[in-house]
Formats: sequence, structure tokens, C-alpha cells
Amino acid sequence: MSAFHYAFKVKDMASTRQFYVGILGCQEGRSTENWIDFDFFGHQLSAHISQDIPELDYCGKVDGVSVPIPHFGCILSMENFQNIQYKLAENGIDFIVNPQVRYEGKSGEQWTMFILDFSNNPIEFKAFKNPNEVFIN
Repeated sequence: MSAFHYAFKVKDMASTRQFYVGILGCQEGRSTENWIDFDFFGHQLSAHISQDIPELDYCGKVDGVSVPIPHFGCILSMENFQNIQYKLAENGIDFIVNPQVRYEGKSGEQWTMFILDFSNNPIEFKAFKNPNEVFIN
């Protein structure tokens, strides 16, 4: 098994559980009063409480769109992408980059959307038209 692990800062456990379990449907893993693990589409996220959440920096320029750096996310099937888009909209989550096609008609064509979790962490979800083009120019 190969899975990515990412540890990041959150403001509290209650809103973090609400977002990742209640909205995104992630399974909760181990936890203490200071951190919690989630199965984030087959990858391990570890959310740790912090009082020092960094400001967003929209320094990334991708296909003419400014995106926050750093961010994390997941590459999904088109069906899962649409399901997550629906769950986010249904729960009143604002998109910081609306769902859109990037590199339309080119190699690597993909749907993308960005949101913020309840601790202001930017998350990107993607779905490639051709999954074999994830790493191809």
C-alpha cells in the first residue's frame, strides 16, 4: 500500500470533525485531545490544534487563476469529484476557486475546485479527463 501522509494545523477538534467527517465523509482514525487522523480518500491526514494558523498567500498562478500556496488536495474520479462538489454546495461551503475546467482541450485537461476548511486550510479537488495524463505535459 502507498498512501500520502500530511499533518496540518487546525483551530479546534469540533469544527475539524464536522468538516472532514460530516461534510466530506472521511473516516476518523486515531485521535487525542490535540490531534485527529482522517482517511482522506485513501490518504492519512493528521489535524493538529494550533493557535498559529498562517495567512493565505495566493501566489500560485495556474492557467490564469491565482491559487493559495500551500494547499493540499486529492485527485478523484469525475464521479467522486461531482459528488464532493454537490456535498460542498449542499453544506453552504464557498468555493475560493469555482469548479472549472483547466487546460481545456490540452493534455492534462482537468476539473478543479478549491475550498477552505473551517480552519482556513485551502483544499483542491481535481478530476482528470484522462487519468493517464496526471503527470504528462
